[in-house]
Amino acid sequence: MKKVLILLACGLICAGILTALDSSSEEAAVRAAVLDYVEGVYNVQPERIDRSVHKSLRKHGFYKNEKGEWQEVPMTFERLRNLAGNWNKDGKRANAKSPKEITIFEVKNKTASAKLVAEWGQDYFHLGKYDGKWMITNVIWQSLD
Repeated sequence: MKKVLILLACGLICAGILTALDSSSEEAAVRAAVLDYVEGVYNVQPERIDRSVHKSLRKHGFYKNEKGEWQEVPMTFERLRNLAGNWNKDGKRANAKSPKEITIFEVKNKTASAKLVAEWGQDYFHLGKYDGKWMITNVIWQSLD
């Protein structure tokens, strides 16, 4: 009976370790998708948008215009990809010191949520797992005050 309890305890500990390892690798994969998004824009690499953002992307942002009024900017996948290829083309909008602070809020089997603080503001993400790969599906952002 004592051996059975010891084996059961060892099995539970191993299962817990494997679950923790799996969840940390999933979190790392979500973080990698958000990093591809921000570095794709910073480093003028639209191919990183291709590998981290789902084609059905829904993105909305808010920024203050020249008059100090809030303005909404909707964006499709195609517009984001184009932005990534042009936004920092001259290297004056982002550099090696530009922020890319990523916070992962939650990772489930097929969905995740995260936040990014970047040069342009704060982005909040919903991600889905498609064919084993984490892809950004929804973004809402606001410029920094």
